Amino acid sequence: MAALFAERHRRLAEAMDRCGAWPGRSPWVREAMDAVPRHLFAPDRLWRPDGGAFAPVDREVDVRRWAEAVYPDPETATVTQVVAGREAAGLPCQGVVADMLDALGPKPGQRVLELGTGTGWTAALLAHRTGPDRVTSVEVDPGLASAAQKRLETAGVRVAVELGDGTAGHPRSAPYDGVIAAYAVDRIPWAWVAQTRPGGRIVTPWGRLGHVALTVAGDGRSASGWVRGLARFPPARGARPALEDFSLVRATGPECAERSWERDPGELREDRHLRFALRVALPDVRIAARADGPGEVTAQLHDGRSSWATLSVRPGQPPTALQGGPRRLADELEQAWDGWLEAGSPDLHEFGLTVESADCQYAWALDQETGPRWLLS
Repeated sequence: MAALFAERHRRLAEAMDRCGAWPGRSPWVREAMDAVPRHLFAPDRLWRPDGGAFAPVDREVDVRRWAEAVYPDPETATVTQVVAGREAAGLPCQGVVADMLDALGPKPGQRVLELGTGTGWTAALLAHRTGPDRVTSVEVDPGLASAAQKRLETAGVRVAVELGDGTAGHPRSAPYDGVIAAYAVDRIPWAWVAQTRPGGRIVTPWGRLGHVALTVAGDGRSASGWVRGLARFPPARGARPALEDFSLVRATGPECAERSWERDPGELREDRHLRFALRVALPDVRIAARADGPGEVTAQLHDGRSSWATLSVRPGQPPTALQGGPRRLADELEQAWDGWLEAGSPDLHEFGLTVESADCQYAWALDQETGPRWLLS
């Protein structure tokens, strides 16, 4: 089996080479991933997407398929836990982890706090860089915490795995030189800022948008930084679930209204920078667009509760919008789209996030002081 795992590891590393995912300024990231291979931290049962659900992939049943799931392409995560039919934990995308570690920039001997231990793999990568007993990792799930601690001990990695809610950080070992999270948050917990030294870094997935890298100000009273890239991580445990299926939201009420629509819905499929900007402006709105045929595009929007909209265009016909529920999502989308165009259509890497307190947090584009802002609710 060692040869199989080594081959899959090599293929993933080469794929990282081809797509330029290895961070040039942080060669230690590749060294750590070579020293701490993913399969050492993968549970025997994994999960693969299967028609809107998840199907098990067991090591004892099909070790080759299991190895393929552990070592997918650089932008694909390995699902390790499913709760109530939804992804709850996993081995994150290797390309994204490499970028997040590069953004965090830990140095040997520094103290790092990880929120969301998961399998323990990222904690092991961090410990390879910082040295033993310098990484504290907090996990809310007792089963995951126990299993991760065993894997770390088996691998000879000295990391303190603590059971608790990562939202509160881990004040007992503060302050930290860096904080990194393995789950998505809509707002940055203030404890993360308070427990990071001035000049320290906070790297975290941000909502359904991407991951951000913040630097704590010299007075320790705020943190600010830029979006690093797109990433998809599970939300924090206990986050309020929303309806993900458009048809379920559409079925919550019959009220609807039709209106004309002047923009091309196809841009919602093709322009990732537009989609990112719309998610910043409308963080609770899901947007999905598909091509139904030559010149035919349908975009569906919903808020996970009871408001929805459909934008469509057909050959020889002007685009139209149909919307229903207490909110008028097509109108909101149009306003957000106009705002993005008026700002000069900034790309996703021109967005940033500032945290001034637990209650005052905002996204911005182009310039923190003079650019457009969106308060985080």
